Amino acid sequence: MRQRRWVEFLGDYEVAIQYTPGKANVVADALSRKYSGQGNWIEAHDERLRRDWESLGLECVARGESSVARLNWIEMQSDLCDRIWEATRVDAEFQPFVEEALKGEGSAWEMVDGILRKGGRICVPQFGKLREELMFEAHFTKYSIHPGSTKMYLDLKKSYWWLGMKQDVALCVSRCQTCALVKAECQKPGGFLKPLPIPEWKFDDISMDFVQGFPRSQQGNDAIWVIVDRLTKVAHFIPNRKEDGVEKLVELYVRNIVRLHGIPKSIVSDRDGRFTSKDWRLVQKSLGTKLKFSTAFHPQTDGQTERMNRTLEDMLRMCTLDFGKKWEDHLFMVEFAYNNSYQASIKMAPYEALYGRRCRTLMSWTEAGDTKLLGKEVVADASELVQTIQERMKVAQDRQSKYFNARHRHVEFAVGDWVYLKIKPFKGVSRIRRLKKLSPRFLGPFKVIERVGEAAYRLALSTELSGLHDVFHVSVLRKALLEASVVI
Repeated sequence: MRQRRWVEFLGDYEVAIQYTPGKANVVADALSRKYSGQGNWIEAHDERLRRDWESLGLECVARGESSVARLNWIEMQSDLCDRIWEATRVDAEFQPFVEEALKGEGSAWEMVDGILRKGGRICVPQFGKLREELMFEAHFTKYSIHPGSTKMYLDLKKSYWWLGMKQDVALCVSRCQTCALVKAECQKPGGFLKPLPIPEWKFDDISMDFVQGFPRSQQGNDAIWVIVDRLTKVAHFIPNRKEDGVEKLVELYVRNIVRLHGIPKSIVSDRDGRFTSKDWRLVQKSLGTKLKFSTAFHPQTDGQTERMNRTLEDMLRMCTLDFGKKWEDHLFMVEFAYNNSYQASIKMAPYEALYGRRCRTLMSWTEAGDTKLLGKEVVADASELVQTIQERMKVAQDRQSKYFNARHRHVEFAVGDWVYLKIKPFKGVSRIRRLKKLSPRFLGPFKVIERVGEAAYRLALSTELSGLHDVFHVSVLRKALLEASVVI
């Protein structure tokens, strides 16, 4: 009858019932069948359990009738209490506490089974490195897995006491190399803002960068070379190809910059391979131009151009939405619109700073020579105009430094210190990429061998990182409290 009911019940479903003999139906009967043994696996498993318990100072005794050593019954014995009892007898620091506990009632100290306690917590003497062993078990083993100093202290505080426990726990955690490599920083980023010197004249000091990733145009260009004057903020957007070599870049540079503004005194840029190439260095050296490179993975050095790149991308996005998808056809008007618009740092348009007045547009209803276009604060003399721009840039830099430094902290290292290096930007390191999401946040420790400027340091990198520039900003460095001779 039971089988008939199941047949009628399953008849409403489109299923095919297939009989499988019991010996073949291993999956369905696995839980209902008696476990046959597999002694080798059990022995290995039991051995792992024994090692784990013995690492905690526990003695494991296996008892059972089976011929296989199975942990049917476990007797755990710890020698920790015996060691604490012996250490308390010889530790001079604890003798006054022991005498007070022996006096009896009214004391915060008490003796229980020969062990000194305070408020029910076991008092751990320094003798025999018992404190170090307890902190090791509370931090480094797989049963704790590197808790922070506060969590670790509160865990130990429930059962143990010794003088200066909180400081010892904090020092133990701060010296843990695994924590330093893995855990994120929960404090303000390091390094105050150090603005670049204000230029003395127009196009004496420029900055440059490449913006890539554009769709290839009909002219074959897929990148834009952004060059900005650091004084007037005048920008030039030069279309080019990502694969263009130094020879082509020099041609574009002379045609668009040298032809219009002369030879600059200095160039600020990142460490793009074309800017750091031998040919580009030789060309600029022959022109008398000093190259100033940013430190590795610190784009804030050339923050002006980086901010300009974002503005350029946004303007091109809007042009492609409103006027068509051929981005290179809009580039020359994007350059004009940017240079003829108000800039907060100099409180005027870049063209106004370069030429003494803004360029006329369809919105200019008055004559081009009307003094209303110049503004009351701008004078006709070019030298006075430059002085006005410099003063405004100084005010802007001071304001930026004030807000930036309020969210950052001062960090300084000495030659010979050991530091960890933040590896978030280092996607090219093969060993790190294999770990992907489980990659540590820092590498090191590395030794500081030289201070470069006010906020950068040269490190003695390992051979694995030999392809990286060895000068880093303090914002990507973390101090290592313990010197180490082995680089991880």
